[in-house]
Amino acid sequence: MVAASTTGAMMAMTGAASARPELVGIAGDYSPGTIVVKTGERKLYLVIDGSHAMRYTVGVGKAGRQWAGTTKIDGKYKNPAWAPPADVKRDKPNIPDVIPGGSPQNPMGVAAMTLAGGEYAIHGTNVPNSVGGYVSYGCIRMLNTDITDLYDRVSIGTTVVVTR
Repeated sequence: MVAASTTGAMMAMTGAASARPELVGIAGDYSPGTIVVKTGERKLYLVIDGSHAMRYTVGVGKAGRQWAGTTKIDGKYKNPAWAPPADVKRDKPNIPDVIPGGSPQNPMGVAAMTLAGGEYAIHGTNVPNSVGGYVSYGCIRMLNTDITDLYDRVSIGTTVVVTR
C-alpha cells in the first residue's frame, strides 16, 4: 500500500542501471496514452500512437504473484511512504508497519502510481538490479529514472493493461 509523503527528499539510484526508455513499434488495438505491461517480456509500453510506444524494462510479479487485467491509475505520489500489504507482512513479520518516503529502506523508490482495484502500483525501487526480473508481490517495478519519466507522461485515470 502506498501513502502520500510530504518528504521532499529524493532517493538516489545506485548501481550502473540508468533510464532506457526506447521508442518502438507496437501492435494491438490500444489507444494513445494507454500503459501496456507485458509480464512475460518484463516490459512496460506507453502507447504514443497506433503503431508506436515508449518501452521500459520493468520488474514484475514472481511466480504465484502475477496477474493480468485492465485497470486505471488512481493515484500519483512523489516520494511515497509505504505500508506493507498483509501478505508481505506475513512473509516478513519484522518489516516496519510504515516506511517513510525518501528512506533508503522504502521499496517504492522516488515515485509511485497506484492502480485501482487492489494493492498494486507502478513504482520506482531501492533495488535497481531487481528491475527486469520476476521479483515483486504483483507490483510493476521500474528504475527511479524511468518511473520519473513515465510519471511525467501520464495522469490519474490512465488505462493500464497487464498481460501475461
